[in-house]
Amino acid sequence: MSFFKRIFSSEKKETLDKGLEKTKTTFFSKLTKAIAGKSKVDDEVLDNLEEILVSSDVGVETTLKIIKRIETRVSNDKYLGTEELNQILREEIASLLSETKSGEESEFKIPANKKPYVIMVVGVNGVGKTTTIGKLAFQFKKAGYKVVLGAADTFRAAAIDQLQIWADRVGVPIVKQQMGSDPASVAFDTLQSAVAQNADVVIIDTAGRLHNKVGLMNELSKVKKVMQKVVEETPNDVLLVLDGSTGQNAFEQAKQFTAATEVTCLAVTKLDGTAKGGVVIGISDQFQIPVKYIGVGEGIEDLQVFNKYEFVDSFFK
Repeated sequence: MSFFKRIFSSEKKETLDKGLEKTKTTFFSKLTKAIAGKSKVDDEVLDNLEEILVSSDVGVETTLKIIKRIETRVSNDKYLGTEELNQILREEIASLLSETKSGEESEFKIPANKKPYVIMVVGVNGVGKTTTIGKLAFQFKKAGYKVVLGAADTFRAAAIDQLQIWADRVGVPIVKQQMGSDPASVAFDTLQSAVAQNADVVIIDTAGRLHNKVGLMNELSKVKKVMQKVVEETPNDVLLVLDGSTGQNAFEQAKQFTAATEVTCLAVTKLDGTAKGGVVIGISDQFQIPVKYIGVGEGIEDLQVFNKYEFVDSFFK
């Protein structure tokens, strides 16, 4: 089966195309200039391409992998213009993503034998964590699941209030306590409530601050242990939310959180407002943690399940 198989509906694909427009336009304008007047891919073209990929926040290590693959393929070949190099780039980036765990699904779904399915969400303030939780809740509810939210980011009153707004907007129950309460206590109450309501999905918000790794690790470990008193082997997912528009800063946050807790999947937000969409390629490759969701717009439906086939197709369309 071709890597570039069509999975999304035309409406979702249009949203993805639009969301990656800034990245694509910036990338290809630089690429066109880099190979202007060239009849073959020489060292200068490869140097320019390396610079373009790094400036698109693909990351140095991933960029060097891509360049090496292209070097191998085109060392003795000539090309006529951008089209052939675009195709080679497209194929090599697709091949790189195909080696990761990211992006096989196209729908919001949970395993039939996991109930409730518990997602613990981590990430610093300002990356779109609460918005991602709200949009996730909406998408799961739309898919027919019963969802419960837990406001375990008790460090900021605003975090609790924002999650309440999303719960009201989506029409799902929320479990919360006062600001300053023990996050583990909120998580415990949330799971108890979810079990009593026979819920399918539980989404737990956690503290949005990067305090020292030991403090973060202890807090998240305590939340996990307390949840396991209600439902064994939870959480099923630890979702790290990263702001794609911050580029290399997103890499640094990923390093910090993966060192502090066992992150099982990623959500990369705000891709529509940036030319740094290449960060998805680099993060997916470097951390070998699946990118599960991407944010490509402001709308409640603009959080998409990341699908690498459609992503590469939109990037090079």
